[in-house]
Amino acid sequence: MTALAAPTPAGIGSPVSLRASLSRAERRRKLRAFALTLPLLVFLLLTFLVPIAALLKRAVENPEVADALPRTVVVLDKWNRLAVPPPEAFAAVAADLGALPHRADAGALARRLNTEVAGARSLVMNTYRALPLEGAAGAADVKAKLIALDERWTEVKYWQAIAKNGSRWTGDYLLASLDLRRGAQGGIERMPEDQRVFGGILARTFSISAVVTLWCLVLGYPLAYWLSTLPPRRANVLMILVLVPFWTSILVRVAAWIVLLQSAGLVNRALMGLGLVEQPLALLFNRTGVIIAMVHILLPFMILPLYSVMKSVPPTYLRAAVSLGSSPLAAFLRVYVPQTYPGIGAGGLLVFILAIGYYVTPALLGGASDQMLSYYVAQYTNVDVNWGMAAALGALLLAATLVLYALYRRLVKTELSLG
Repeated sequence: MTALAAPTPAGIGSPVSLRASLSRAERRRKLRAFALTLPLLVFLLLTFLVPIAALLKRAVENPEVADALPRTVVVLDKWNRLAVPPPEAFAAVAADLGALPHRADAGALARRLNTEVAGARSLVMNTYRALPLEGAAGAADVKAKLIALDERWTEVKYWQAIAKNGSRWTGDYLLASLDLRRGAQGGIERMPEDQRVFGGILARTFSISAVVTLWCLVLGYPLAYWLSTLPPRRANVLMILVLVPFWTSILVRVAAWIVLLQSAGLVNRALMGLGLVEQPLALLFNRTGVIIAMVHILLPFMILPLYSVMKSVPPTYLRAAVSLGSSPLAAFLRVYVPQTYPGIGAGGLLVFILAIGYYVTPALLGGASDQMLSYYVAQYTNVDVNWGMAAALGALLLAATLVLYALYRRLVKTELSLG
C-alpha cells in the first residue's frame, strides 16, 4: 500500500497565502514611500497650490458693492439701467451707507466704484460723511436730500456702476485684462480705443521675452557645446563660473549694469576708446538695457538644459557622419543639432516663462514704454490697491505659462512619435 501524504497546514505555502503576503508587502512599501513624500506634498500645497487658488478666486471676486450696498443691489436688480432709478434706490443707498460699521468699508466701496466711473470716490465719501440725513420722512425726501447734497446722484452712470457690480462674482477684471468690458446693459464689448492698454502690454511682454530667449539660445548653445566637449574636470570648473550669477542678488546685478551701461560707464568708454563710436550710446533706461540685463541673468537657465542633453550625445555620431563623406558643418547641423532639440526646447521654455514674469529689471533699466505685465501687477497691488485687477493680470500670466507648457509637451510627444 502506498502511504498517504501528510496534510499540509491550511494556508501555509499555498499560492493564495503567498499572493496575500506579497500584496501586504507592496502596500507597506507604497505607504512608506507616501509617508516620506507627504511633507513635500504638504509644502507644495501650502506654498504653491493654495496661493494660486487664492489668486484665481480673487480675480473673479467682487465683494465690495455686494457687502456694502445689499439693499441697493436688490432694488436696482429690477431697474432698466436707462433712466434715474426710483426713490426707493435713493433710500436704500442712504440706509446702506449709514449702516456701514467703519469708514474703511466706505473707502473700499468708493475705490471699487471709482475704477468703473471717475468721481465715484468723492460722491460716496461725501454722502457717507453727511449721513444720517436730518428730517427725511420717506424715500422721496431722501432722494431730494441726496440730490441737494450732490447733484451727481441724478447721473445714471453712477447707478449703472452700482448695478453692474452688485454680484459677488464677476468676470470684469478678466475682461479688462483682455481689453474687454461689460456695457451698461450687461453685454460684452471692446474697450474704447484710448483705453485698450493691456493687449499692447501683453504683446510687449511676449516680444521682449522672445528676444531674450533667442539671445540666450544664440549665446548659450556654443558655450554649452564647448563645455560638453571638455574633460569632466575642466568642464566642472567652468560650470561653476556659469553658476556664479545664481549666488548673486538680482538687484546687485541690475545695479552693476546701471554702472556699466551709463553714458560714462565702462561699456561706452570701451567702445569710444576702441574708436567704434564717437559719442556714448543710449544703453540705459531703454529696451536695449533691459534685454542686455535679462540675457545676462537668464543665460544659465539656457546653458544647463543644453549641457545636460549635449553630454548624452555620443561624439562618435559626428565622426561617423564625417567618415561617410559629410562635411563637418553639415554633419553638425544634420546629425548633432537635431539630437539637442529637447535641450533647446526645455531651455527656451524655461527662459521664456521666467522672462514674461520679470519686474525688477525692466522697472530699473527700462523706460515707460519698456515695462512688462508684471510691472502693472505691482502697480495695481501697491499703488492703486486694486487686488482684483492685479489678480486678473496674474491669472493671465499663469494662463500664458500653462499654454506654453502644453504646447511644449505636445511638440515633444509629436517628435517622439515621429522618432
